[in-house]
Amino acid sequence: MSAVAYTSPDGLAEAVARAASARHLLIALDFDGTLAPLVDEPMSARMLPAARDALARLAHAPATTVALVSGRTLEHLAEISEREPDSRIHLAGSHGAEFWRPGADSAHDSDSDVSLRDELTARAEQITGGLDGAWIEHKRFGFALHTRLADREQAAEAATRIDDLVRTEAPAWRRRTGQDILEFASRHEGKDSAVRSLRDRVGADVVLFAGDDVTDEDALASLDPGDVGIRVGGGETVAQYRVADAAALAVLLGRLAEARAGE
Repeated sequence: MSAVAYTSPDGLAEAVARAASARHLLIALDFDGTLAPLVDEPMSARMLPAARDALARLAHAPATTVALVSGRTLEHLAEISEREPDSRIHLAGSHGAEFWRPGADSAHDSDSDVSLRDELTARAEQITGGLDGAWIEHKRFGFALHTRLADREQAAEAATRIDDLVRTEAPAWRRRTGQDILEFASRHEGKDSAVRSLRDRVGADVVLFAGDDVTDEDALASLDPGDVGIRVGGGETVAQYRVADAAALAVLLGRLAEARAGE
């Protein structure tokens, strides 16, 4: 990974132009920290108005597919993205283990070990029970430890204990880390496989993917030559391009919407 990505205005303008000229463009985007600022209460996250406007315009542009690709469950992603019944925006939840596409029912695979998931989630909640500012998020295929508001030292101790728990009881589960989050899942799909699935499904010849966290690097690394990868904010990245924050990405998406519509 490189900590440096191309950030010149000319480079970004060239990338937008390349995406705008695609035969079929797939715009696949992380949500938290990418379209919406990070917040202390995760379910209160909402897309920036400028980003929402740009995505609505892009979703109605010819030969253009817009998708949100998130570690959130499909249910939670639909809620925080404020999905309308007639939405044209595809959703990939649980890092690509769950999909919803416009005009169709939610697509769930049913091989989750519910009893093991529930047992480990309950034991993780016992570990964090006395830790202020930490909490366990229930997920369809596992659980996540959030420590954004917790004491750093105590959070590290809780994470170590939960690591040991899952390593012992579910060694085949996938472990992911992010900004103040430690997540475990029985499913091994990632945002890279989610983007590949979306690309194949819609027949896109160019993909623009943007994300702000460690789990987004899988998707960024999987992009083909000619695709556009954008890292939002700081951190090491394999992306060709970087923007400062969600507001800057919203501006870029607005420009892309204008270019894609020929405005």
